[in-house]
Amino acid sequence: MPDDTLMSASGVARFAEFLRVRGIEPGADYFDLWRWTVDEPERFWELFAEFAGVDLGGDAGPVVTTDPMPHARWFEGRTVNFARQLLEGHDGTALICVAEDNHSREISWKELRQQVAGTAAYLRAAGVGVGDRVVGILPNVPEAVVGFLATVSLGAVWSVCAPEFGPGAIVSRFKQLSPKVVIAAPGYRLGGRDRDRRAELAEILDALPTVQSVVWATGHTSITPPLTNTTAVDWEDAITTGGDLEYADVEFSHPLWVLFSSGTTGVPKGIVHGHGGALLEMLKMLLIHSDLRPGDRYFNVASTSWVLWNSLVSALAIGATAVLVDGNPTFPSLDRVWRVAADTRTAVLGVSAGFVHACAKAALALDDEHELSALRCVQVTGSPLSADGYRWVYANVGDVWLSSMSGGTDIASIFVGGVPTLPVRVGYIQAAALGVRVESWDERGSPTRGKGELVITQPMPSMPLHFWGDDGSRYLASYFDTYPGVWRHGDFIEFDDAGIIIHGRSDSTLNRNGLRLGSADIYTVVEALPEVAEALVVGAEIGADDYYMPLFIKLAPGAEDVAASAAVVAAIRAHLSVRYLPDEIIVMRGIPHTRTGKKLEVPVKRLIQGADLADVADLGAVDDPALMEEYAAFAAALQAE
Repeated sequence: MPDDTLMSASGVARFAEFLRVRGIEPGADYFDLWRWTVDEPERFWELFAEFAGVDLGGDAGPVVTTDPMPHARWFEGRTVNFARQLLEGHDGTALICVAEDNHSREISWKELRQQVAGTAAYLRAAGVGVGDRVVGILPNVPEAVVGFLATVSLGAVWSVCAPEFGPGAIVSRFKQLSPKVVIAAPGYRLGGRDRDRRAELAEILDALPTVQSVVWATGHTSITPPLTNTTAVDWEDAITTGGDLEYADVEFSHPLWVLFSSGTTGVPKGIVHGHGGALLEMLKMLLIHSDLRPGDRYFNVASTSWVLWNSLVSALAIGATAVLVDGNPTFPSLDRVWRVAADTRTAVLGVSAGFVHACAKAALALDDEHELSALRCVQVTGSPLSADGYRWVYANVGDVWLSSMSGGTDIASIFVGGVPTLPVRVGYIQAAALGVRVESWDERGSPTRGKGELVITQPMPSMPLHFWGDDGSRYLASYFDTYPGVWRHGDFIEFDDAGIIIHGRSDSTLNRNGLRLGSADIYTVVEALPEVAEALVVGAEIGADDYYMPLFIKLAPGAEDVAASAAVVAAIRAHLSVRYLPDEIIVMRGIPHTRTGKKLEVPVKRLIQGADLADVADLGAVDDPALMEEYAAFAAALQAE
């Protein structure tokens, strides 16, 4: 159970008291409060905006329209600017920037505002106005934060890709947006050396004919900018353009940014969120479900291409300090994340479940040099966290609040997550997020407490405005085809008295002989074995009658094929059932992921079903293109048998 003192000072306790002062009794516990927020969504969001200090202009009207999803609109007639909320009213340190060599520097809010003002003036002089697009090809460095805030302060639309993405992956995203300005790094630091990207950037710029200006960000790299046919300026010249910091008052649902799905095939979905909806959901996630407070240091291990980078930057809205870590956060070892957290006196640390599992697998022990007394919360997301992951955190990190959560790029927020006033139970997410009516639906579309499809049955402010360039059909097909008017997210969820379990993606469900199996169940058992570093399982329908379910494993150092395969079979028999046994266990060099760490189950399944690699994966968007070619070769050999 959490400490009484910490509970009373928490964001959720302060919000409950805020409601009582206004004559609303939120109930005896968090679950009563949650029920009020979903039963009275208009009152909740109106009061939460006031609690969070959101500066809404315009004339007050209905909080949300009565249109069914996805047509509901929030705070119509009200105006806001996301950048103003992050930049104004704060003093002290805004950013702590940590390079891969551990050199760090601090940027104050005053300096940040000056840089944003200068960059905004440069963009304005370059012809950028309300609704225009500015894109970044940048690592996790302050130029990315400044470029983002300068862009949205003007009412222009921002999008960013990490520089390690392949040229094709970047062009397939940014060409859709017809950007006016690109802010790019000619190189980036990774694994102890500078990576030269000038040739790739020349290819990208040639494919973006609408670009009128390039700003070169070089403060983190020794790679010098290339010559281009496009007007170009160095970062230092851009930020000293001069001018006062001004904010365009835009409609609540004015486009803020375009986040691209981590999908690996087809034209990436450009997910458009609005200024107000993204702001409210980010503030709720940080104030309530992260218990982030003014003056806290917030360190989220995320690349600029992951929505968690947006939440990292959004911490500024609370008056917290964002810790930006450039390069590989686990170079030269997993231990570095914890050392950075200690050195920066991080209060809330966000990591992936895969990182925690890697720490547990490596039996990483945190010693007295990791002075983590400032750390209150460890947030975990990206995939389900195993029971062993929970145990490793509490055995090694200490008496912190472990907040497992699940949401998505789609909503720039969470559906379920942590609550600092509730107990943490091993293997379970604590509760549904405030204002989110999340349910589990069975195959008949009926609510169930058991394992079913994760659905949202009433609107959230940060649901996408639309997909970029979509007539609405792709948006509807992505979330509303299965249950009209109800958001189907594509995850399996289960509720019980102990909490909530996310069972992984429902679109990669294993279905053998009519029995639906969750891949996450297999990963929990198999990846706990000392012989297995990581695993991937798929179920592929082949022809009219055949079903093939292979399990791919990456061996742990020192493990042997035969012994590992035997251990896998024994573990599945003991902890699951014979029905979960794969048709074949294949040892591979590694497990393929998107660049944001998601396993490529569906692309591998399609390869096995006979699809060409070019049709199932954009190699520029995967973490190891050569590894995907090895899986394609395996699939081709399988089909030749």
